[in-house]
Amino acid sequence: QVQLVESGGGLVQAGDTLRLSCKASGRTYRNSAMGWLRQPPGTGRQFVAGISGTDSTTDYADSVKGRFTISRDNAKNTTYLQINSLKPEDTAVYYCAASRYYNSVTYVRSGDANDWGQGTQVTGSS
Repeated sequence: QVQLVESGGGLVQAGDTLRLSCKASGRTYRNSAMGWLRQPPGTGRQFVAGISGTDSTTDYADSVKGRFTISRDNAKNTTYLQINSLKPEDTAVYYCAASRYYNSVTYVRSGDANDWGQGTQVTGSS
């Protein structure tokens, strides 16, 4: 059974740092893209960051560039999202996503990932 399990969310002050983790089990994603999307209250899901499988090429939404960093550890089948200088507008449920077949982060950016985690809440208070 394929599972993506996120952890690391919580309630933090604006300006603080968080590190989200997404541990995959049931299959390996070492040759395919993984990433993070988020859903703020009352809005649709939006792309945050993605990372390719073979060479760890990264892609970010403009709103998080310079503050968020995505990485992956293929040996642990895990991807991470480092959130620095958190803003109240970063408040959202953060979802991990992974493609089973494609290396390009395009498939994660578009929301066409095959596998999804259950989400972890991140709340930034001002």
